[in-house]
Amino acid sequence: MKAILYKEFRSFFGSPIGYLVITIFLLLTGLFLWVFEGDYNILNSGFADLTPFFTIAPWILLFLIPAVTMRSFSDEKKQGTMELLLTKPISLLEIVNGKFLGSLILIIVAIIPTLVYVKIVYDLGLPEGNLDLGSTIGSYFGLLFLIGAYTSIGIYTSSLSDNQIVAFLLSVLLCFVLYYGFQGVSTLSFLGNFNGIIASFGMDAHYKSISRGVIDTRDVIYFLSIISLFISFTVFKLKSYKL
Repeated sequence: MKAILYKEFRSFFGSPIGYLVITIFLLLTGLFLWVFEGDYNILNSGFADLTPFFTIAPWILLFLIPAVTMRSFSDEKKQGTMELLLTKPISLLEIVNGKFLGSLILIIVAIIPTLVYVKIVYDLGLPEGNLDLGSTIGSYFGLLFLIGAYTSIGIYTSSLSDNQIVAFLLSVLLCFVLYYGFQGVSTLSFLGNFNGIIASFGMDAHYKSISRGVIDTRDVIYFLSIISLFISFTVFKLKSYKL
């Protein structure tokens, strides 16, 4: 698995892809938080709070992570190296985990520089340090779980097609449905008492729950289940391809 992980990581930073992903993420979040006028501008909000960052980050990552993962297996198929990969003396689960961790680490590297935002908001507070660190730390944990879920979905959709664009679009669609789809459906008035139950199936509800600063076991289990489920789907897909 380590060999696959290192290969993925080197491929990201041996080409412009890794640097481009980091630059795009930091540029977009920076523009929304500090430059563009609007609800997400921290300087204009009057509050020393990073909520705007944790609100827009899932939506930016919803497109950025599929762009990273779309090549994971579809590129192997297109180049005809899938058979060579499957004949390596490692299990299918190790192959999938190597691809998954390679993409996951890249996105985490892109997230790390945003800790500067914490320092800036911390210093801007009146009095200095007037920042809810518990909620901020919880939000980062929630974002990490969300990144893991998005990445596992992207790896799975990449195994479905040798066309990277198709893999990208499928991944964006699945991520959107699982992140916001259930929340959107739960707002329908005719559902009555089932609104909360339906919303709990979506990642948005669990992400916001962790972002409050209290890491609930149910939220952790939910995200780990999503990640495990799509990794398993990918393994099964590769197994059928191998046959």
